[in-house]
Amino acid sequence: MWVFGYGSLIWHPGFPVAERRIGRAHGWHRSFCMRSIHHRGTETAPGLVLALDRAAGACCDGVAFRVTPGAEAATLAELRERELVSSAYLEQHLPVQCGDELLDCLTYVIDPDHVQYCGGLALEEQAQIIAGATGGRGPNRDYLWNTAAHLAELGIGDADLEWLSERVRELTA
Repeated sequence: MWVFGYGSLIWHPGFPVAERRIGRAHGWHRSFCMRSIHHRGTETAPGLVLALDRAAGACCDGVAFRVTPGAEAATLAELRERELVSSAYLEQHLPVQCGDELLDCLTYVIDPDHVQYCGGLALEEQAQIIAGATGGRGPNRDYLWNTAAHLAELGIGDADLEWLSERVRELTA
């Protein structure tokens, strides 16, 4: 069983991992397009979390994780509890290119028809929201900074996350 991580799964998979590979999902982009009312915000003051948002010609680099054999059922249950808390994500299998190999990866993508979907927000608006929001798993800014730092460690560039990280540092200084 392979799982594709593009946000917090990169730095906190929460399941036993047998192998990690850098991979690319075509036709999707990483975006702060989901209002977070549980983990990084509240219903009255939502934060923003990353999701894969479908976009023609786009691609998203992330990490494909091979689940430790024997832990597949427990991993699926844990992922569903974590990722499907508000049904804004859809559970899908996507092809992820890892070098010369195409892996079938379990992935969570945004439902563009869900009330928490907010694609197309300007980066400055995203920064303002992220700088001020806090939810059950802590400040929204920590989620951003952890994701951006781990992407950089892996050599995965993301210009929007890099800009947002700097802007949120300015706003919270």
